[in-house]
Amino acid sequence: MAESSAPPLANGSVSLRLYPHDGPAAEQLDELRKLAILAVGVGYDGVMVSEHHAGFPGYFPNPQQMAGYLLAAMPSGWAAPCPLLLPMKPYALVAEEVAWLAAAFPDRVGAGFASGALPVDFELAEVPFDEIGPRFKEALPRVVAALRGEADGSLADDRAIAACADHPVPMVAAAQSLAAVRRAAGLGLGILYDSLQAVDHVRRLSDAFDEAGGTGPKILIRRVWIGGPPGEAVDNQLDIYRSYAAQGTMARWDQGANTVLAADGAEAAEQLHAEMTATGTDTINIRIHVVGLSPTYIRDQLDLHGELVEPLKDVISSS
Repeated sequence: MAESSAPPLANGSVSLRLYPHDGPAAEQLDELRKLAILAVGVGYDGVMVSEHHAGFPGYFPNPQQMAGYLLAAMPSGWAAPCPLLLPMKPYALVAEEVAWLAAAFPDRVGAGFASGALPVDFELAEVPFDEIGPRFKEALPRVVAALRGEADGSLADDRAIAACADHPVPMVAAAQSLAAVRRAAGLGLGILYDSLQAVDHVRRLSDAFDEAGGTGPKILIRRVWIGGPPGEAVDNQLDIYRSYAAQGTMARWDQGANTVLAADGAEAAEQLHAEMTATGTDTINIRIHVVGLSPTYIRDQLDLHGELVEPLKDVISSS
């Protein structure tokens, strides 16, 4: 990994969330690989890919596999399946997949976990939707222990799991409530916020995480558009999120969609740092994708991020 890249999911790291465009599977994979290479080329520490199923727009059903595909192409930097929907399968299978990915790409793999929110995901997995919360709470400490090389029973015999004792996988948990951030702090995890949570709500969660002894990264998510937004595409993306988000979750969303609009990268860096300060966060994950945009548009935006990433890293490190 390049010396300029922070470790996976490290406090202060700057990462990019990657999404597939609408097209044939082979084309989606090829484009995602190009974006990952471009992302580390303009200075991002790493990339994230996240999970939904049944062709849900902009997501993959197999983020562990996608992360491996990207890492094989990326000249430097890390990749994280983040978040994975932990209740989708037995925790031990999730742990094995992540541990072997980490064995294949030492010090370049992180992982994040969430309970999920989209019913069709769990229909495909034949998991009752009303069980996902309890299953997540039960599985989270067990998968965390496994990926630190502290598994119990027969899982401890897995060679990649055992290797995690010396090379634990960096991990975070998605967090939208006080209980969630306190749970993460108790497990020594970082936290990953929802992209639309309002600033004051995120600040309350960050303060609660700190008060509970949390030391991991507090990851803010923001969309960034340099030179102007992509018109109605942002509204279309919000409609997709509204199609499955719970009413309580939407009540905590920011009506401005938490999108940074800037004339250039330096201005975007200033705005992002101001948002991090206001929310009490120390790490950031950036999105430049919404459903309906062409791959060319995304690549053109990412080219401009060379003016954003390094100034943002500088101001974060000096805070």
